[in-house]
Amino acid sequence: MSNELQTRISLHGYIRGRVQGVSFRQTTAEQAEQLGIDGWVRNLPDGRVEVMCEGERQAIEVMRKWLAQGPKSAKVETVELTEQGVQGIAGFIIR
Repeated sequence: MSNELQTRISLHGYIRGRVQGVSFRQTTAEQAEQLGIDGWVRNLPDGRVEVMCEGERQAIEVMRKWLAQGPKSAKVETVELTEQGVQGIAGFIIR
């Protein structure tokens, strides 16, 4: 395994609260781009947002903190993120 992959981590999880209709996905993608994070974000029918992000450990920790707040118009109630194996995803998309 290369050093680059060893320093990368991957998180998958769900954000609950007022997180749809408040530009949560768009601002998540913008934040990911600024931090050099790969992955995706999407709305779920039950009102949650699902996110998968992969990148350098330090950048992922910044993203984790950002997801707990989201954009100004959001009201995040809970964030459930679990670390998973690095998948080698390239780019960040809104699904």
